[in-house]
Amino acid sequence: MKLPFLFALRYLFARKSHNVINIISGISVAGMAIGTAALIVILSVYNGFDALVRSSMSTLDPDFLITPAAGKVFVPEEHREAFDQLYVMPEIATMCTVLEESVFVSYDKRQATARAKGVDEVYEQETLLREHIRSGLFRLHRGDIPEVCVGAALAWQLGLNPHFVTPLEIWYPSRTRNISLVNPSGALNCAKVYPTGTFSINSDVDAQYIILPIEKMRELMEYENEVSGVEIRLSESVSDERAARKVGERIATIMGDGFLVKDRYQQNESVYKMMTYEKMVIWMILLFVVLIIAFNIFGSLSMLIIEKKDDITTMRNLGMPERMIRRVFVLEGWFISLLGLGIGLIMGLAVAYWQQQTGFIKMPGNFLVESYPVVIQSLDVWITALSVALVGWLIALIPSRRIF
Repeated sequence: MKLPFLFALRYLFARKSHNVINIISGISVAGMAIGTAALIVILSVYNGFDALVRSSMSTLDPDFLITPAAGKVFVPEEHREAFDQLYVMPEIATMCTVLEESVFVSYDKRQATARAKGVDEVYEQETLLREHIRSGLFRLHRGDIPEVCVGAALAWQLGLNPHFVTPLEIWYPSRTRNISLVNPSGALNCAKVYPTGTFSINSDVDAQYIILPIEKMRELMEYENEVSGVEIRLSESVSDERAARKVGERIATIMGDGFLVKDRYQQNESVYKMMTYEKMVIWMILLFVVLIIAFNIFGSLSMLIIEKKDDITTMRNLGMPERMIRRVFVLEGWFISLLGLGIGLIMGLAVAYWQQQTGFIKMPGNFLVESYPVVIQSLDVWITALSVALVGWLIALIPSRRIF
């Protein structure tokens, strides 16, 4: 293996008799470098947007959500023993009860469907939504008067302004009254609450969510003590996913088979799967571009084989096995791709790190962040390096067969 390696290394840096071979080899190296750098930079930017989406979703979604395995609601007091065990767990920072349902809303003659989330006092005090208020303030009570916070996109759709005195009307079908053909609206419950603020987390949440006190939500849905779920947020001592997973398993064991304990991924499984598939598609498209660029190696290596016919004859006369001769040119083509790979990795990581530290490329328009977010993941670097190296190796195998 050492002799083919030395021959291939010599051919890589030696000046060729035909300048066009040098040019094509240089183009091959540059193309592989640009393709590799593009893979690193674009995947890092995608990781940045992915982290941004996950962090925004964590504002509304808890670390764990406890819901009934059957039915839509349950009474926490009926399972006091299990919840008492959760209250004393040091890994749990806060627990709050919520009652969530789809509703119909009306504001100043404009209507829309929404997702109403009734929350208790613990949620009101500990929520991170205060950091995402666009106008007004986050407040769900003024004395004994219940109030509501509305997603920014939904507020825009309704023409809602928290500084106006018009109440938001929330409608929900009665569970106890029958629908009358004479007076259909008589089968609907209506709750009027005054908006105090609008919040912005992401497009999906902004377009559908309203947050109001759980007692007002129970009044609307004709419940007494029922909740649709219990939200759990972990303490800062639980620093990694493995520790969080163990806490989730312990919570599930305590609650038993009658309840589902969902982590953030399970609460938004379709969203996270879609983001994973999008990243895979981006990687495949960029790798296909690298594959097309790699065919320059085919051209330069084919011309090099033609140029080195005399060398090949000399190698045979000296008794070098044909497999070893072929290996020389396979390694030569592979070295071209590896040289481009190395330059591309340095370029890509440098650009990504520079953007991460300085944010010199700004985001157009009005967005949550001023510049493109970047997160460099070592797994992406390794996968990029291995896939580009494999592409270069496979392309180098093709012209080497022309020797015989």
